[in-house]
Amino acid sequence: MRVRLDGGRVWDSALGDFIEASVAFDDETGEIVAVGHPSALRADEARSVRGLCLLPGFVDVHVHLRDPGLTHKETLASGLQAAAAGGFTQVACMPNTKPPIARAEVVEDIRRRGQEVGKAEVHPIACLTVDQAGQELANYQALGQAGALGFSDDGRGVQDGGLMREALAKLAALGKPAMIHAEDESISRGGALHERAAARLGTTAQPGSAEAAMIARDVLLAEETGAHLHVCHVSREASAAVVRFAKARGIRVTAEVTPHHLLLTERDIDRADANWKVNPPLAAEEDRRACLAAFADGTLDVIATDHAPHHPDEKAKGMDEAPFGMVGLETAFALLYTRLVREGLVSMRRLVEAMSERPCRLFGLEGGQVRPGARADLVLVDLGRRWTIDPDAFYSKGRNTPFAGWKVMGKVVETIRAGRTIFREGEERLS
Repeated sequence: MRVRLDGGRVWDSALGDFIEASVAFDDETGEIVAVGHPSALRADEARSVRGLCLLPGFVDVHVHLRDPGLTHKETLASGLQAAAAGGFTQVACMPNTKPPIARAEVVEDIRRRGQEVGKAEVHPIACLTVDQAGQELANYQALGQAGALGFSDDGRGVQDGGLMREALAKLAALGKPAMIHAEDESISRGGALHERAAARLGTTAQPGSAEAAMIARDVLLAEETGAHLHVCHVSREASAAVVRFAKARGIRVTAEVTPHHLLLTERDIDRADANWKVNPPLAAEEDRRACLAAFADGTLDVIATDHAPHHPDEKAKGMDEAPFGMVGLETAFALLYTRLVREGLVSMRRLVEAMSERPCRLFGLEGGQVRPGARADLVLVDLGRRWTIDPDAFYSKGRNTPFAGWKVMGKVVETIRAGRTIFREGEERLS
């Protein structure tokens, strides 16, 4: 059936702005058929979306869905519903589950169960090393054939440089990206917070050089091997500088930055609230500004939430003992639209590119644009709606966010994937 959405403002990627237009798509083929004046667009069903903006569905290449094995934190159902509620039509899930995503059957199981949930599409990221132990390379060929989008030991960096060089050489031949958690553990030594915050709050420090040093190592290895190196959650000025250097040199390097590293600093941390504890740690104001500049000019290619749900009892252990991580799928767009776009720090064009267009292009995914022939992945947003972030209203099982109580603009009303509605505001939580 051909469906037409009338009366909304539609994002035009070529123009980099909204246009007054209707969008028609086929809910059987899942493709956008036409964009234009409603009188010229035949449809079996027409719906008014007046007052809403139609954007290409968001794509997050770095989330933690905790399933299999850690479902007290999140399940595929709760995580993929949370993604859809945040406007995400596709997400890539990291492999630090139990068991880790180190075997083809685990990749296949996640993909199958994700399809059954019927919310955001899930793309498993498989382990770089067997069970993320850093000792032996995973079977990239088998994992790739099973559907792994890329490879990572996220949560840990690969400490052995020779092993990482071998991994990059194999992935270059396979045409799959290595997505690195950049942390040299001989430098970080298990530190919990930025150096200044650690000194102020009386806990262990994680020097920023732990991140930048590993990025520098792997950038050189990527140049040598020709691999696609994707740097996860860049947080420091020096790290952004290394990525900038690599791109100027023509090395195949891409990078992501999180909303929390763009909006928060170590000065914001409340010692009594471990929801502020994240890895890499919230950094200094000069680091935040450098990451913001690198994001605005495209050096840091995409937004990734690093959505990392934990059970409240785990976060209640305090800053020293609680696990790293915060949730972000349901708040990312509104936070960045409110604090960056509306304040004139980043253009709407850059935000849409980073959340939709570029992740699709860099990782070979469908969607990313509202144009005829593209997959009908759409998010309908009320940009004029003001709302307050309330963790108790999340669809995610995770409530661990430092953004509770923040007032933001831009509410996701509906999310459509491949022509089918996967979220409507107010729907019930999945069990």
